[in-house]
Amino acid sequence: MVKIEPLAKFILSFEGGFVNDPKDRGGATNKGVTIGTWRQQGYDKNGDGRIDVRDLRLISDADATEILRRCYWRRCRADEINDQSIANLLVDWLWISGTPAVTITQAILGVKADGIMGKNTMAALNRQNPEAFFSRLKARRKLYYERLAKNKPSQKRFLAGWLRRLDGIRYGSLVDNRGREITW
Repeated sequence: MVKIEPLAKFILSFEGGFVNDPKDRGGATNKGVTIGTWRQQGYDKNGDGRIDVRDLRLISDADATEILRRCYWRRCRADEINDQSIANLLVDWLWISGTPAVTITQAILGVKADGIMGKNTMAALNRQNPEAFFSRLKARRKLYYERLAKNKPSQKRFLAGWLRRLDGIRYGSLVDNRGREITW
């Protein structure tokens, strides 16, 4: 059975604290959670009647992990994925890039690329040879980042970090931002 905890440790090791880089398409972000995602959750962390950047600055690792579970892990139906490494690779990609992670995965699988991890997508995913599919999906994710940096020059500055993070997602383990191996 796949588990969210190894992936949450990995993601939090890369995400760090609050940033508001004007070139980052996600806008204000803390622990990898964007202000847009935080607002969708409707959680006024400081109780001032507004859901804003001040709330985002207050989120904890537990808050970020819960967002990961609710908005990304569940969207990928990761509990139904037979292989932890594939779940890690796919959910982390969705966390960073949004819907293209799902639609590109669906295109590779040869199912309708609608961005919804439905029963046909799950069945096709779980029929794959896990290690071979992991390699194929990882290579496609790398290509996605390279194309994004080429087509949107403002994003090129993030490419090295995206690729370094992707390199830490390995079949059978994760390597966090400090070089520590995470296994399950």
